[in-house]
Amino acid sequence: MGVPFDYAPERPDHIEQILNGLDRYNPETTTVFQDYVMQQCENQTYDCYSNLALMKLYQFNPHLARDETITNILVKALTVFPNPDFSLGLSLLPPHVLAPLSSSSQNPAAGDAPLSEAVQKLNVLNNLLEGADYAAFWSTLDSDDLYADLVADVSGFEELMRVRIAVTVSQAVREINRSILESWLNLQSKDFEHFVGTVCGWSVEGDKVKVPLNKENEAKGTVVRENVKFDQFARVIKRAYEQPA
Repeated sequence: MGVPFDYAPERPDHIEQILNGLDRYNPETTTVFQDYVMQQCENQTYDCYSNLALMKLYQFNPHLARDETITNILVKALTVFPNPDFSLGLSLLPPHVLAPLSSSSQNPAAGDAPLSEAVQKLNVLNNLLEGADYAAFWSTLDSDDLYADLVADVSGFEELMRVRIAVTVSQAVREINRSILESWLNLQSKDFEHFVGTVCGWSVEGDKVKVPLNKENEAKGTVVRENVKFDQFARVIKRAYEQPA
């Protein structure tokens, strides 16, 4: 049985009470939710249900919205891909934020980017993750100082992303070339071997990395059987003969 969508083991009691009562629609709880988002960023915890509740409050009270909190929510959502949390967050943003920026607009300095540009930048990362283009994800992340600014508040962002990439790899393969996995994890030499061996529990054998067998990457044969009773077959044959030539 799957984990409920609204479940978060580290959720504080006062946040739980707000989410389960009418106060979740009270604009005065906005600051409480905002503080909780920052707590998630600092403690490497995550609460999608609470974050979406805050985004919903922003939707109905746009004057209370904080760009920094919105981008932090979206960055945290990236760390749990391939879950659809990032797309859920985008769905609660106003259309003008989601619209691509004009090509004639000037590029602001890192830290001064409008929300629309920040969202577009993060959406590029999300699309690369959805397409499993992990090497391009890392190169894109390193290509612009704005990306570094956007993920700065999220403690351990790169490590969290490596863990999620490793999880998706473990669900698909049992063996992979070392060079490919190095590009996907953006790690080399001893750092790569430490992460693969200690964090993932995989083994490096020459130029190959072995992934232990699990229920996701185990090859299973599928047998398809059709249960057609004789009387059903007979009726089909009879209708075929009764049709006029």
